[in-house]
Amino acid sequence: MRLATLHTDNGTRAARRDGDAYTLLPHTDVGSLLSSGDDWARRAANRGSERIGAAEASFAPVVPHPNKIICLGLNYATHIKEMGRDTPRYPTLFAKYDGSLIGAHDPVTLPLVSDTVDWEAELAFVIGRPARHVPKAAALDFVAGYTVCNDVTVREYQRRTREFLAGKTFEATTPLGPELVTADEFGGEEPDLEIRCEVDGEVMQTSRTSDLLFGIADIVSYVSDIVTLLPGDVICTGTPGGVGDGRDPQVYLREGQLLRTVIEGLGETRNRCVREAKVQG
Repeated sequence: MRLATLHTDNGTRAARRDGDAYTLLPHTDVGSLLSSGDDWARRAANRGSERIGAAEASFAPVVPHPNKIICLGLNYATHIKEMGRDTPRYPTLFAKYDGSLIGAHDPVTLPLVSDTVDWEAELAFVIGRPARHVPKAAALDFVAGYTVCNDVTVREYQRRTREFLAGKTFEATTPLGPELVTADEFGGEEPDLEIRCEVDGEVMQTSRTSDLLFGIADIVSYVSDIVTLLPGDVICTGTPGGVGDGRDPQVYLREGQLLRTVIEGLGETRNRCVREAKVQG
């Protein structure tokens, strides 16, 4: 099953993909659907009648307001090498705020304060039920599904301190969507999917999600020992090698460029880069 959060004339609505259309569900967004009870999948599969053609769909972030957005850094060997870091013993965690999230086709905002905005194609997954102290063997049972993310990063701010957050949560920078592909589509296994990032049609990153240093089950188990994961929480799993900051010379996103992030079987995000408007004061 493929789920999305769509803009409508009456606000956002969760929707189920049915062929060339989306069927609207009685929830404001996918996060609200996941929080509605353990039988969310059954109800999502059987409810709804109003439809929107897929070609007319306007995507919000697939989960617009998660309780938590938890991200991993340094989770592909190729990215660890290009950034000159040591291989971590434990997952490297940081957070984002929901103001950073945008829809699959919304513009990425290049902030006024920096020209060092970089791409980071990532597999993201969403929690489907509360998870606390989950053993690795059971961890995938808590995953609702998978989606596409780009952890667009302002490198200058990321490097100002040892903590990553400042460079990772600039407003309107992080596409998430277009759809959540439910975990049952992968037979209860961790997906092994091609992941790719393009800038103006040039391939910048390509890898497979099976190359993650810490896999989905590792992440759920580890994070659930720290904090209770809630339905709708978003976890971004890290990026492979090929970022602009790791190149010689370094390359960053510029106004007008098209950032495209593709994950096999999950879909793609396409986001035009626009410069932040100056505030009149």
